[in-house]
Amino acid sequence: MRIRISFFIISTLLATTAVGQSVVENGTALTLRDAVAKARLQAPALQGADAAVRAAEANVQLSGLRPNPTLSLEAENVMGSGRYTGFGGGEKTISFSLPLEMGGKRQARVGVARAESIAAGIGARASQADLTLQVTEAFVSLAASERHAQIAKTSHELAERAFHAARERVRAGKASPIEEQRADVLRINAEVRLGKAVRAVELARSNVVRLTGVAKPFAIASPWFEHVDRSDVPAASGAGLAIVAADAEVAAAAARIVAARSDRVPDVTLTAGMRRFGETSDKAAVLGLSIPLPLFNPGTAVLSRTRAEYDRAVATRRAAGLAFDQSIEQANAEVADAVEAARAANGPALAAAEEAARIARLGYREGKFPQLELIEAERSLAETRQASVDALTALHTARARLARLQGSTSPIYKD
Repeated sequence: MRIRISFFIISTLLATTAVGQSVVENGTALTLRDAVAKARLQAPALQGADAAVRAAEANVQLSGLRPNPTLSLEAENVMGSGRYTGFGGGEKTISFSLPLEMGGKRQARVGVARAESIAAGIGARASQADLTLQVTEAFVSLAASERHAQIAKTSHELAERAFHAARERVRAGKASPIEEQRADVLRINAEVRLGKAVRAVELARSNVVRLTGVAKPFAIASPWFEHVDRSDVPAASGAGLAIVAADAEVAAAAARIVAARSDRVPDVTLTAGMRRFGETSDKAAVLGLSIPLPLFNPGTAVLSRTRAEYDRAVATRRAAGLAFDQSIEQANAEVADAVEAARAANGPALAAAEEAARIARLGYREGKFPQLELIEAERSLAETRQASVDALTALHTARARLARLQGSTSPIYKD
């Protein structure tokens, strides 16, 4: 029963790999750049950010509009008694009122709207950068899980051969039954690890499907995974989006101070109309001028609030600058450490582990080495290969996070 399950797991993995290879040969393998592009077409976060940008742009247009005029019709001395019964004997006035904004209110309002529009655009770029990082991490995870699955498959095949070799040695009287039992335990453990690795591949693949909307089955192209040094990794682009966003908030807060100062200047409303007297049918012009008196609300509280918000935005900008410098230094250090670790894991250590395992297999098959040495060599090789994949995964993830800090919205690898 255990062997049947093992064959089923191996056949599932081989079928998945075969599908992936056929897709790659047809030239339709999903690259990291394609995955990011597909994710941008359906990401709710980007749709929300785009809506916020459109709303901010509409607000710029709205803020530049002048106040609407008012057309009014009044009837006086009507619906009374005597000669004022009905509407015939009363005065009727039609007038047109036009508000005039004073103190540069419209320009200040437009300035605030434009600053907020710039902030919305920066927020949209930040959403794109966040999505790029999310897709990149999912893509790297899938590439790593596929390689872990291949390592587990190789280890399982070696464990199967070692089990059969131990059984033959026991039957030939060259080894004790303990060796066969020990080899069977190793084979079972390898089978469990293989099943876990296959499930990890499916989980990582489902995550990519959710982000990109691609249909299963699909294969990914990740030739960059084994390459430690890549020339197409985005270079440092200066201030990150966190700094740019903080600068935009400072600019918007400064624009609100200007608007609050402008709001303290009272507006003027001009009125012009015509009055008709019911008894004589005489007509006369009506002119009016109204100015609100800032007795109870002179606007000082709003101005104080906007100044406090500006001070808060400036303090936030300074804090963002300090946090950005620290994050960039830490991210650069993590990339440098990951590069060194990846070079070490994929260099002489891996070659030495592969050679030691090869010699141990030959020696055990010829009866020169005990089984424990073979087990130790195989375990060391598997751990070294796993460490190599883990080091490369950490490297690509560190590069993606550094690119996000730098404000890059492009994938770190194009192929």
